[in-house]
Amino acid sequence: MDGAARRVVESFQTCFADVADPRVAASCDHQLMDILVITVLAVLSGADDWTDIETFGKLRQEWLKAFLELPNGIPSHDTFSPSAGVARSG
Repeated sequence: MDGAARRVVESFQTCFADVADPRVAASCDHQLMDILVITVLAVLSGADDWTDIETFGKLRQEWLKAFLELPNGIPSHDTFSPSAGVARSG
């Protein structure tokens, strides 16, 4: 990961540091930080709904892998939707 990407990730980690992840860890295929970062970047790029966010992630997966872990690839739109509730409640 280059220096600029590292700073972006560190900034997101700072911003979302207080967001608790209430999901059951054993049943999670995607890291909450990956979901939150993709969501923010997609919305800043014009995404209007969960499908747009998934599409953004899939189209930019190689770039996102430079600074996100993405252990199971890009989450589906069905994964992004409930995760947004986690961010709101945190």
